[in-house]
Amino acid sequence: QVQLVESGGGLVQPGGSLRLSCAASGIIFSGNAMGWYRQAPGKQRQLVASITSGGTTSYVDSVKGRFTISRDNAKNTVSLQMNSLKPEDTAVYFCNRVPRSGQSFASWGQGTQVTVSS
Repeated sequence: QVQLVESGGGLVQPGGSLRLSCAASGIIFSGNAMGWYRQAPGKQRQLVASITSGGTTSYVDSVKGRFTISRDNAKNTVSLQMNSLKPEDTAVYFCNRVPRSGQSFASWGQGTQVTVSS
């Protein structure tokens, strides 16, 4: 059963922009903080941006001022606007809920590849 579907990735030049989208099931989305995670080859998966059910956002330092996370609670979607992209942003990007204590991640989707290269 597919519960998280990411889209919007692609190949862009440094300084370019992409907008990623995530469609989530209501079971995963409702009442939960949601996050965008990324994983580069040979590296750990990292939370880069999160947004609470009420709309409070947080970002890892490396993307602050460049990325913006948003959510549409009516549509069960989460987006990530990525501006001023850098080669080090190259990774597979995933969405998931941000687990509370005692809560697990949902099953991971396939992610969407973002490649920043000239």
